[in-house]
Amino acid sequence: MAVVGGAGPIGVQGWGDIKSLSIQCITGRWFVVFASFLIMAAAGATYMFGLYSGDIKTTLGYDQSTLNLLSFFKDFGSNVGVLSGLINELCPPWIVLAIGAVLNFLGYFMIWLSVTKKIPRPQVWQMCLYICIGANSQSFANTGSLVTCVKNFPESRGVVLGILKGYVGLSGAIITQLYFAIYYNDTKGLILFIGWLPAAISFVFLRTIRYMKPVRRPNELKVFYNFLYISLGLAGFLLVMIIIEKRVHFTQSEYGVSAAMVTFLMFLPLAVVFFEEYKIWQGKKLELVDLDPKPLKIVTQGEKVNPDEATKIVDSVSAPKVKEIGIVSNEIAQEDNSTKWWQNVFSPPPRGEDYTILQALFSIDMLILFVACICGVGGTLTAIDNLGQIGTSLRYPKRSISTFVSLVSIWNYLGRVFSGFVSEHFLTKYKFPRPLMLTLTMLLSCVGHLLIAFDVPNGLYVASVIIGFCFGAQWPLLFAIISELFGLKYYATLYNFGSVASPLGLYVLNVKITGHLYDKEAKKQLAALGLQRKEGQELNCVGVNCFKLSFIIITVATFIGAIVSLILVARTRKFYKGDIYKRYREEATVDQETEMGTKVENGDKTGQDAKIGQHVVSA
Repeated sequence: MAVVGGAGPIGVQGWGDIKSLSIQCITGRWFVVFASFLIMAAAGATYMFGLYSGDIKTTLGYDQSTLNLLSFFKDFGSNVGVLSGLINELCPPWIVLAIGAVLNFLGYFMIWLSVTKKIPRPQVWQMCLYICIGANSQSFANTGSLVTCVKNFPESRGVVLGILKGYVGLSGAIITQLYFAIYYNDTKGLILFIGWLPAAISFVFLRTIRYMKPVRRPNELKVFYNFLYISLGLAGFLLVMIIIEKRVHFTQSEYGVSAAMVTFLMFLPLAVVFFEEYKIWQGKKLELVDLDPKPLKIVTQGEKVNPDEATKIVDSVSAPKVKEIGIVSNEIAQEDNSTKWWQNVFSPPPRGEDYTILQALFSIDMLILFVACICGVGGTLTAIDNLGQIGTSLRYPKRSISTFVSLVSIWNYLGRVFSGFVSEHFLTKYKFPRPLMLTLTMLLSCVGHLLIAFDVPNGLYVASVIIGFCFGAQWPLLFAIISELFGLKYYATLYNFGSVASPLGLYVLNVKITGHLYDKEAKKQLAALGLQRKEGQELNCVGVNCFKLSFIIITVATFIGAIVSLILVARTRKFYKGDIYKRYREEATVDQETEMGTKVENGDKTGQDAKIGQHVVSA
């Protein structure tokens, strides 16, 4: 008589294990994150408007005002994504991504057909519609992948938002490297490239992006830091390449080497994904091999079994099933008692619970946050959109202007990952409220605006870094605050509502104030020279007065936004001093226990028999 207990070494043994491990990698939560990196890295076509806008202007015979109108509709389409949020509430993420892919290809393909004159010259309103449709696809990509990742990792939402929005910030530089390798100097080909590439990536990972039950793992934050280090390496490489390319002429084959390196760094997170999913796969395999850590009790024929002991064993096996039934019953009860979208609009639940869409939109907290971001985001985006023109008016060298305009995407990326990771660290360790981090970011951006307004010597170099950093930093903070205050149930719609602050602020501060004051000063300079502006002639302004008043106004508006955000800091002080992730932590623990119970219930029959009955062997 002999009984063997215990498991052998757990590793990849045979084709069955290779297949099992491959399925684990492709269907795991970390592969969803990797797929989202690629989708986000291709979702920044709107940042490349300056590269192909000259072709649109020349081919279609547009003046600068018409081109600015196209630029406005581009920004409007990319930031107004409420429709994608509403669709996401009703449909799975893959449908949202599919719609976004179709819109992206349709919009930019029609622009490419127009610029290459393969179709009759379109009306201005048609071009505005095409670019708005193409740019709006960005909101579908953001909603489909980014919102899904936030819901899959609710306790790490700050770092999730930071790194994913960081890849969006880098996307312009990434696509530029790939474009030069494939199309070289064919800027018309760039329009087609940004039409098919994001659509292709979305279709490849269509069924990969999906909601999964959050499972707490102690090394979750460490994994995101590994992703961060890889993305920092990518940003560093792009930074070096941008600087070198502005000073050295590259051939297409040399751009190919650069693009290959970018592609390698883009796929390097797969190594982290494989390592983490391999550890999860090993854990699952161990659970199946060793369902019961207690040694088997062997009895011979004729030996009596203690009935109390047998009852305890049966109860231990039955408990997970009973617990699971209780959890399901509670979930059904919660669904039945959930507030309908039209109910209790002005009687919202406590902060951190799931608000309905109307409860969130009509809340004072959302109004304060919205006003603050109109001022803060609108001001920094106005500065970024006019950076090239500001450099020209302040008489900076053309090469310098080209370099610091190109590097804005790098500072934008650094701001996004910094605010995401640092705000999460300070929040969890010191209970530092995220709205206060938003206030500090706005105050820092005021420094950049003042450097431009008063033309501090070489101040534009510093201003471009500060403004690019602050513009990027505000987005993860805004979206994280929305998720924390109003819950994740309707986050897809509320996330996109928060984005509306950008075009509203841009329209007021850029079109109505900065553009108007610039043209006014330019006409004044023409009149001083005894000249009159001809119809269709471009207006150019030189000197500190071109942007001085407008950026003083932007500084005041941003400062007001910072003061308004302090009201939100005061209102949410007690909320952020508590454990804002407790609810999600408990839900993840319950899901984990339920999963374990299910595994025991449906596990190896032999293992259950060993628990429930006594093995009787012949003496």
